[in-house]
Amino acid sequence: MAKGDLISGSIWDEYSNQVIRRMDEPTHQGEITEEMATKAGGKLIVADFGAESCGDAVRLYWVVDEKTDKIVDSKFKSFGCGTAIASSDVMAELCIGKTVDEAIKITNIDVEHALRDHPDVPAVPPQKMHCSVMAYDVIKKAAAQYKGVDMESFETEQIVCECARVSLSTIQEVIRLNDLTTVEQITDYTKAGAFCKSCIKPGGHEEKDIYLVDILANTRAEMEHDKLKNAADASEAGNLTFDKMTMVQRIKALDEVLDADVRPMLIMDGGNMEIIDIKENIPHYDVYIRYLGACNGCASGSTGTLYAMESILKQKVDENIRILPI
Repeated sequence: MAKGDLISGSIWDEYSNQVIRRMDEPTHQGEITEEMATKAGGKLIVADFGAESCGDAVRLYWVVDEKTDKIVDSKFKSFGCGTAIASSDVMAELCIGKTVDEAIKITNIDVEHALRDHPDVPAVPPQKMHCSVMAYDVIKKAAAQYKGVDMESFETEQIVCECARVSLSTIQEVIRLNDLTTVEQITDYTKAGAFCKSCIKPGGHEEKDIYLVDILANTRAEMEHDKLKNAADASEAGNLTFDKMTMVQRIKALDEVLDADVRPMLIMDGGNMEIIDIKENIPHYDVYIRYLGACNGCASGSTGTLYAMESILKQKVDENIRILPI
């Protein structure tokens, strides 16, 4: 059936030709019996999965060679819309020839991409992306049955956007690293919320445990809390004497003085230095440093430069500091 046979210029144009073909003439639709599996020399696996949100359901048949764990044949039956049939057809096709462990790695994104006519043009409209999710879930169900485990054991992270397979930790990390402030930005960076949009906020196609609006609000609140805490820590460190500071605070206090009064001179001569360690040798604090660049091996590094550096740190940080180059 060609697109021109139906409504031209409408939502029908959002479906790829491959989706349309597989809707009407699926390649791998059918049933595999115990007799057929035995004849093929494998174990029969039959897994059912249904989507409560739309009432679609799919049954997946595998014939698995138990010596190699390879799926030698795969068929499906689908009780749902045409997109569910097309997605299930591709899903069954992708399984053939793979081991069970390899099949588990097939995602709904793989299914949708396999249905595309062009690599850059989506095969289905956003609201139909959930059909390929069901295909992904039934693979997990079949694999769990074959391995004798719970299908949830295949998920190591909490998935927020099922359509794009984006985890909670990924979204949180992207918000923090890029200082994101809107859900639209999250979608641009991760594709979460770009398809059926159920994960954006309550009231969408499917009910979710957590939504992008909540993740954004919670992560921004945590970021603000961390910002205030860091500011408080910095203020507290500024009021602490060197002996009361933590190791991190001590290094930061030394680096601030070195950046202002020492490193500019070293850099002008093509060198630099870094703090390696600080050890308490009461009443002294031995600061071990390493010269870099032109300063490494320079004679003044153990005489004039060293004394000048030590004098500045004693004056501005603590009078008991000793500098020891290594």
